[in-house]
Amino acid sequence: MAEPARVSSQSGVTHSDAALVVAARAGDASAREGLFRRHMPVAIGLSQRILGRQGEAEDVVQDAFVEAFERLDRLDNPQAFAAWLRSIVVHRVSKHLRRQQLLMRLGMRTRVPIDPDTLIARGAPAEVVQELRAVYGVLERLPAEQRVALVLRRVEGLELSEIAAQMQLSLATVKRRLAAAEARLGRARAGGREP
Repeated sequence: MAEPARVSSQSGVTHSDAALVVAARAGDASAREGLFRRHMPVAIGLSQRILGRQGEAEDVVQDAFVEAFERLDRLDNPQAFAAWLRSIVVHRVSKHLRRQQLLMRLGMRTRVPIDPDTLIARGAPAEVVQELRAVYGVLERLPAEQRVALVLRRVEGLELSEIAAQMQLSLATVKRRLAAAEARLGRARAGGREP
């Protein structure tokens, strides 16, 4: 079992996520700041890996934190803040992608290709680089929900049940969306034309 996340205060006292959530619910601004500082890097990383662009990722994560803090009283298990925040980030990213795809269909935005070099670690093994290049090469052409499912599976390495929880969807729906995304990825790898 993972050790609870803890933050040290200026006095040297270490606080768990649960303690920070309880304090934040009571109006403690420093507790909110502690949660933000602790979880912001992971949230931005997740958002950036799905979106493929840092600037957009930062905006989405800021919105996710605003939503999380506004809804903090709805979190049943304060120690589960990290997982709960991830699901909010995934929801916000999906919403952002759908909006961007609508703007592209309306001709109000052009497609900006993802630069995989900004997302792949420099020391990654060649087979990992090849896999990630294939995934990021097809992402821009996927519907938002397929794109999110594919990144959560192939890049984040989540199990299907974890993806369903993060996307707040049924396991069957996640399987369908992932199968469609994997089929497009397979066609792209085989050199087939993608719409």
